[in-house]
Amino acid sequence: MAFDAFYLSAVLEELRGLSEPRVEKVHQPARDTVILQLRHREGRVKLLFAMNPTAPRLHLTAANPENPAEPPMFCMLLRKYLSGARLVDISQPPMERCATLTFACMDELGDPVQRKLIAELMGRTCNLYLLSPENRIIDCLRRIGLDESAKRQALPGLYYQEPDPITKQNPQVLSAEDYVNLLSAPGADLLSDRLMDTLGGLSPLICREAALYAAGSVDARLDGADISAVAEKLTLFFGEHLHHPQPCYYLQNGTPKQFAFCPIRQYGNYETAASFSELLDLFYTVRDRKDAMRQKGQAVRKTVQNLITRLTRKLAIQEKELAATYDRERLRQLGDIVTANIHKIVKGQTEVEAEDFYDEAMPLIRISISPLLSPQQNAAKFYKDYARMKNAEKELTRQIAIGQEELTYLQSVLEELERADTEQALEEIRLELQDGGYLRADTSKKRMKQSKLPPLRFESTDGFAIYVGRNNRQNEELTFKSARKDDLWLHASKVHGSHVIIACAGKPVPDDTVTQAAQLAAHYAETAGGQNIPVDVMPVKQVKKIPNGKPGMVIYHSYRTVIVNPYPDIVVDALNAEKKKEAE
Repeated sequence: MAFDAFYLSAVLEELRGLSEPRVEKVHQPARDTVILQLRHREGRVKLLFAMNPTAPRLHLTAANPENPAEPPMFCMLLRKYLSGARLVDISQPPMERCATLTFACMDELGDPVQRKLIAELMGRTCNLYLLSPENRIIDCLRRIGLDESAKRQALPGLYYQEPDPITKQNPQVLSAEDYVNLLSAPGADLLSDRLMDTLGGLSPLICREAALYAAGSVDARLDGADISAVAEKLTLFFGEHLHHPQPCYYLQNGTPKQFAFCPIRQYGNYETAASFSELLDLFYTVRDRKDAMRQKGQAVRKTVQNLITRLTRKLAIQEKELAATYDRERLRQLGDIVTANIHKIVKGQTEVEAEDFYDEAMPLIRISISPLLSPQQNAAKFYKDYARMKNAEKELTRQIAIGQEELTYLQSVLEELERADTEQALEEIRLELQDGGYLRADTSKKRMKQSKLPPLRFESTDGFAIYVGRNNRQNEELTFKSARKDDLWLHASKVHGSHVIIACAGKPVPDDTVTQAAQLAAHYAETAGGQNIPVDVMPVKQVKKIPNGKPGMVIYHSYRTVIVNPYPDIVVDALNAEKKKEAE
């Protein structure tokens, strides 16, 4: 990944291409993320400030993240000072991952003033500052007190202090002779390391690309190299790519793994994007969404995992107890033997010796009895233990069946948590667990009423609508309330997964549509990473809800099974179309 100073320069150049942008809306979907919606002559765009220390960046975005019910204080402050403001200037210190956006605004008295929004995108110290016309900090995303930094505090009312200037050399202005001097001086022997140590604003990825271009290898060494030839090629490399950057990225297994403002040849093939901002959207949006949802759902996930662990342990104990009841027939036989020899027993004996007439050899056996009980009571005790074991078998069998059903349900919830990609989807799972008594309702704060999340909707190549449930409650509603009896119902065979409905209204369904729906069923199931997945297909009317069963738990008997793979191109296209629709 190479979001370095020169990649930022390319993004800022895209932003300069907007005609008279004004701040229309301000949102803060996460603690470290701010989005300005800008209106310009050609339409509207969203400018993202991501100030996460692990991946700080600034770019135009097409993403549409969910916003909290109550905007944070920093978001409210930005709305107060920047709403309606016009972006009049964009600047960047040389070789620094820092951008200053100057806005023309009105002060409280209606007089024109200029305020600055400064994004510092330097790793652990990344921050977003709102400055007054006097360069005082109105507020910042992350306040830094004297106890955190004695050199550079960030608190409201203080004057803004610029970061220390970069002391390395600027590759934009170096000549071939400068590169000869740079490479001839003492320092690291690897060419890429020498460039990293002496040139400012570049990432390690770009330095390796420069070494590959100039010396033929990312691990090229300076000892024995033709310094003049290498210097000439470095001049060409940086002259071309720093003045005419390209948004390029490297794909690994279909997922973007590296990006840069120049071709990435060290990994082999590379792709180009339509714009630098679009490339960052492609690289970060899906990853950030998954990470954010994983963090938000961590507490619920941990609760469900603990419930599964306890239930698994309980079932193991019950199954062990059930296995012990299978030997109860011997208790009844011992009761018969004691009864047949009751005349030989005297109260106080601890055992009785008698023939085992249930064995053809009629051996003499010793049976332990209680000295505190009479002979009749000892015989009755064997029959009583036999009856207790018989009743225990029935009850344990019932309890194990209930426990296994509950375990299956909790495992399906855990699988749904892995697939939840929005706050609303996570909230529906949380409410489902609260209704089931697995989570306590949060009464500490009043929750705003949210609109009902609809099932995922796709369209087959034949024009049939295909619906996919997002969670157990939605599966149940989709199958038993929304779907018609003559629609087709699909589910990955014998695993946890979503209910899939082909809305056919009694019309014949082409094989291609069934295959595509089955591919979706395989994708939205535990089997998502496998191949040759069996998927059961049948009319909705043949699917029955388990009486008093957990949400989404069903039974069916008459069905046919198709074998599909979860990730053919047609499913990927459908998923991309759905994501694009949701983003819009």
